[in-house]
Amino acid sequence: MERTFQVDLRGIVDLLSHHLYSSPRVYVRELLQNAVDAVTARGLAAQADPSTVEITTDGTRLTIADPGVGLTEAQVHELLATIGRSSKRDDLGFARHEFLGQFGIGLLSAFLVADEVHVLTRAEGSQTVEWLGRSDGTYSVRAAAAERPEIGTTVTLVARPGGGQWFEAPTVVELARLYGSMLPLRVLVNGEQVTGSGLPWAAEEQHQRKADLVGYAQDALGFTPFDAVELKVPAAGLSGVAYVLPFPANPAERSGHRVYLKRMLLGESIEGLLPDWAFFARCVVDAGELRPTASREALYTDSLLDETREALGDQLRGWLVGLARTDPRRLGDFLGVHHLGVKALAQHDDDMLRLVDEWWPVETNVGRMTLAEFRTRYGVIRYTATADEFRQLAAVAAAQDIALVNGGYTYDSEIIERLPSLDPEIKVERLDPTDLATRFDPVEPSVELAMRPFLNAAQRSMDKLGCELVLRSFEPATLPALYLLDRSAAFAAELRATRDRADELWAGVLSAFDKPAEDRPQLVLNYRNPLIRRIASLESAELVGLAVEALYGQALLLGYHPIRPADAALLNRSFLGLLNQAVPGTDGNTMGGVA
Repeated sequence: MERTFQVDLRGIVDLLSHHLYSSPRVYVRELLQNAVDAVTARGLAAQADPSTVEITTDGTRLTIADPGVGLTEAQVHELLATIGRSSKRDDLGFARHEFLGQFGIGLLSAFLVADEVHVLTRAEGSQTVEWLGRSDGTYSVRAAAAERPEIGTTVTLVARPGGGQWFEAPTVVELARLYGSMLPLRVLVNGEQVTGSGLPWAAEEQHQRKADLVGYAQDALGFTPFDAVELKVPAAGLSGVAYVLPFPANPAERSGHRVYLKRMLLGESIEGLLPDWAFFARCVVDAGELRPTASREALYTDSLLDETREALGDQLRGWLVGLARTDPRRLGDFLGVHHLGVKALAQHDDDMLRLVDEWWPVETNVGRMTLAEFRTRYGVIRYTATADEFRQLAAVAAAQDIALVNGGYTYDSEIIERLPSLDPEIKVERLDPTDLATRFDPVEPSVELAMRPFLNAAQRSMDKLGCELVLRSFEPATLPALYLLDRSAAFAAELRATRDRADELWAGVLSAFDKPAEDRPQLVLNYRNPLIRRIASLESAELVGLAVEALYGQALLLGYHPIRPADAALLNRSFLGLLNQAVPGTDGNTMGGVA
């Protein structure tokens, strides 16, 4: 046996009127929207233009009257008292794309501020009908021929207790102007016109249009834009402007845009209109074909919105490419503010990759320059993947005549690695720290043989730290030692450090990945440095060990390497040990013991 659902009308009204909308203020928009649709319907049917909607309020009672198409009694039952069924609305013509919404569901927003909604309406050739809807889900309908002789509709609300602030004249004026200022008809609130501002991009003369766009951004958005990019997507009936922000924007935050649908404001912070990479722009647009959600406070995600988003992204991309061609200085100013957005786009867009390659200066150990300029001067683009690696290697690489790019900034490494996709002739090479050692000059065999006792003693000190000692001759001569750690050794060291901090279970899991590294970290001693030559001449094995340990600690610090607990203990021991050797005791000998 089939049964029908039991529906609690009071609960449905409460659900839709209190939970569908984000704020009671939308009631003005919904009432205004229904009035505009009624006026539109009558204008289409009668080839007339009844273009004035009047709102009056005294702080407790609000009335909105329109000279629109009006409703018959049958339409009142169908449109005002039926929730969730659209077929009859379609048949009656109120679902066509010319209309902002549909009668019925929007009217429920009135229950956010009132317990009763009173409607007087008259269609052409029909008598006046009075409809009274209540927040408990009940309604009544009666004929009221003498109460409205004109064609159109009047909606009256009386503020519920505690809701009078929404009926105060300044509030109603503000809300009506916010939602309806661009509507192509007159809207009066207590006789004050709140519409007529028009679309800020409507002026035909280009100079005037530019001034209007900038003025609108200053008045409505609160900033003077870096630039205003006019937008147009005919398939979505969209026109508008993208304002390029004059200040850096957070790429992690989704940008919100001011969106109008058929010149009625949908919302001031609508998401999803632009691609994520275009976080440097804020849009103001009017669209005729994009669909709103049921609450009309967001855009409905469908294929048309996806296509519109892609088209708007293409137009912003075209603006950037055009700026590079016509005004490089201004492009440089833009990149100085919004390089993150452009670099994010360059990861998957060849046009933006070319723009970044040619115009965005990167940090190198030979000064700031663009990647294209770097490539022209030095051929191969050698880079480090992290800023720490660059700090470790920049000066030493420069001394070996190796030009090096810092790829440690956001997206820089990814952009550099993508450059060969533009031209296979472009050579890109990530510099491994240990590659530098192959460019250092070896010492004379006789010198190395003479220093063998020193090197053996020093290596014994380094063995307990898992480090290999290497003697080379390199510039700058002022640098006594350099700590070099290749990528595989760095990964192994990080793995062991994590394993030591983990509990027994995870330590066992991580141990399965711990394989002996083929290459150990290297401490490269610079024979050109006078201090190294003096240390090599020391006869005390203890003093040699302390000196080499101190050089190891200094190399870690100068190279911005992480300091492990064992390294910190070594630094402390070597410092105090050398201090003990340097400061004589009262008996003329060095102080005994090292703390």
